[in-house]
Amino acid sequence: MDWWMWVLAGIGLLVVELITPGGLFALFFGVGALVVAPAAAAGLGRVGQWLLFTAVSLALLATLRRRLQDRLSRRPGGAVDSLVGEEVVLIGDVPAGGEGPAELRGVPWRARAVGGDALRAGQRCRVERVEGVLLWVRAA
Repeated sequence: MDWWMWVLAGIGLLVVELITPGGLFALFFGVGALVVAPAAAAGLGRVGQWLLFTAVSLALLATLRRRLQDRLSRRPGGAVDSLVGEEVVLIGDVPAGGEGPAELRGVPWRARAVGGDALRAGQRCRVERVEGVLLWVRAA
């Protein structure tokens, strides 16, 4: 194949990857085609082009696909989710169902009392959930 056909195939496969949901297959074959283009321009024969395309595409697929999927599937806010279950110290009083100041890991937060009990300053509580910068807490 001519070098420009490999470029078109590579770009086409990259576009296919962009418009299809999450498989991360076409990406590696698109890159493989783009790698073959300069080799084809340099005079590599047809069989050599197809062997190079296959080798590069499968090597990329085997070595990078899982890493890319893991990186792309990470949920933002994972660090915030790790706060659930942590112990927080109330800096001020928190009325039942209301909000007040708290400290967690040396950082000031707003805390909301879960349940019907008012919480006192200095009391230790457990984080039940996190919404933005608001900790939902219950007496420990």
